[in-house]
Amino acid sequence: MKKLILSLLLLPVMSFASGHAHLDHADVDLNDKASLQRGLKYVANYCLGCHSMAYSRYNRVGRDLGISDELMKTQIINTRDEAGEPSKVGSLMKTTMDKRYAKEAFGTVPPDLSVTARSRGSDWVYSYLRGFYLDDSRPFGVNNTVFPEVGMPHVLWRMQGFQTKKASHDGHKEDHGKIELEAGKGTMSAQEYDQVVLDITNFLTYVSEPAKMKRQQLGIWVMLFLAAFTFISYLLKKEYWKDVEH
Repeated sequence: MKKLILSLLLLPVMSFASGHAHLDHADVDLNDKASLQRGLKYVANYCLGCHSMAYSRYNRVGRDLGISDELMKTQIINTRDEAGEPSKVGSLMKTTMDKRYAKEAFGTVPPDLSVTARSRGSDWVYSYLRGFYLDDSRPFGVNNTVFPEVGMPHVLWRMQGFQTKKASHDGHKEDHGKIELEAGKGTMSAQEYDQVVLDITNFLTYVSEPAKMKRQQLGIWVMLFLAAFTFISYLLKKEYWKDVEH
């Protein structure tokens, strides 16, 4: 609970820290369960090896996305608990990477992804995953247009291919404003990769506030109730005041 409170307190700071980088719009749709399911699959395969989502449980996510416990066990859960046993379906979505090893490998412990989309915004996540490019000066050989001097490898490089930074007309690299990138050659087309990134962004947006879908659905019924109650109240007012008005 303390960690969650601290994360929420840091939201304005983290949002400000994202700076003024150009962000592409992520057309997220929390009602698109197929996209959310694909996003969960990609996150489980490519993200949970290093990152945690410690405020979510596999079975809760499965219920929300229409995935059975059996499918979660066989198709989604790849992590293990502290005893080395496969994570249970009711477990928190934690990584099994040792923090000391993570710090040695990356220089810092990879952040928890539970509220990333809420703190930085869906557009930031979408742009970040599309913004990796080759940079020999970085430890993992890549930099990022949204997160300069990023300390994370480009884990989706096989799909996207490695992008390169475009040179300016005078032959020098542009170091200000929007960074233009040249597409790399991956296993997917640019459109296919953008859909993968959108699915991941969609899922991280959902997981940052799981109750949002139900709250929005409930909100529609509340508004309908209030509209009906207002109409009934109007008729009641007319009935009470008809003798006074005449």
